[in-house]
Amino acid sequence: MIDAIIAASLRRGELLPETFPDTRDPVRPFYDALAASDPAVIAEVKYASPSGPTGATLPPGLLAREMAAGGAAALSVLTEPTVFGGDPSFIREVKRYTDLPVLRKDILVHPAQIAESRHIGADAVLLIAMVLGDDLPAFVNHSFACGLEPVIEIADEVELQAAVATGARIIGINNRDLRTLVIDPDRASRLGPLIRSYGRIPVAMSGIMAPDDLRRYRGRCGAFLIGTAISSAEDPKSATEAFVCM
Repeated sequence: MIDAIIAASLRRGELLPETFPDTRDPVRPFYDALAASDPAVIAEVKYASPSGPTGATLPPGLLAREMAAGGAAALSVLTEPTVFGGDPSFIREVKRYTDLPVLRKDILVHPAQIAESRHIGADAVLLIAMVLGDDLPAFVNHSFACGLEPVIEIADEVELQAAVATGARIIGINNRDLRTLVIDPDRASRLGPLIRSYGRIPVAMSGIMAPDDLRRYRGRCGAFLIGTAISSAEDPKSATEAFVCM
């Protein structure tokens, strides 16, 4: 499935213009928001996953407003349309309803998608080490040049070394294998302290479904990206509060 998503993203990227009009929208400091919160919960606007719809019913802006009211430090917005039910327009809608910084979560594979991310209002972008390979440093540098905070997603020690060799200050650990979709809940526990030893913020990603899950990573990761457990909740504000007040 991941290969099909990458191919679809590349096709979309190739259709983008080389440059975008300058935006006067100030960038909201994503790194500072995570560094200032304990725990730093990144609540995700998420409508679908490879396993199907998440059950989220509120539109993006209202869902984000509830997450912000619940104490989220930052937001992640899925913009991948083919599997995750996202759309780039969600980012501006979310930012009309909240002052929190926003991460664009997508499978970004074309340089034009970085400039596009700034144009549509993102403050940070997800860069997946497995997907970008040797292009990772160039994408990190391009993100900084566009005024965006790069968040590198890794899955193992080899990708960790590739990530810390760049200037990225935030490194996410995906507990889910992108090819098999199997979750290893110990992955973030193992890699988080290593990332911290390099002075970067480690973010635990995937498989965090309840506040008790988050406790496994306290002291090992500095931030936690939580999608389905909050987006699909009947009361997203209370669901966010449960993680923040864990």
